[in-house]
Amino acid sequence: MEKTLIIKFVSWIRWAQLLCVLAVALLAARAQAQPVEPVMVVIAHQATSEEAIPRASLRAIFGMLLQKWPSNTPVKVFVLRDDAPEHATFSKSVLQVFPHQLRMAWDRQVFSGQGQYPEQVGSTKEMLSRVASTPGAMGYVKASEVDQNVRVLKVR
Repeated sequence: MEKTLIIKFVSWIRWAQLLCVLAVALLAARAQAQPVEPVMVVIAHQATSEEAIPRASLRAIFGMLLQKWPSNTPVKVFVLRDDAPEHATFSKSVLQVFPHQLRMAWDRQVFSGQGQYPEQVGSTKEMLSRVASTPGAMGYVKASEVDQNVRVLKVR
């Protein structure tokens, strides 16, 4: 009787180990299948003297609260559509706010009469073109899409 219980217990342990191994394998497969979000960078007009910007200042600029660079040049903010995946990735990974929080900040500024919406562009190609051709401009793109016509700002 005692031997039968030991055999059943060992058998149960082996089944539990097998299930754990299968669970780990499934989790590993799922982790590999999830797409990696692109790395987003802040871009500015080539003539911008800044090379780095504090995250708090960046949030204020994209929240349309701060309208001038430290050199007193007006900032012109360009953004992608709210439903663009790059916009969501930038908002969450770089600004560390949700896209709807940005939209609420913009709405608050506009509806209170204290500000305006950032200029919306239709594509990253247009973003690069507009930032490159507008003094004081700032925007964002995937790191892999940056060209030599814009300056990449480091976020501190």
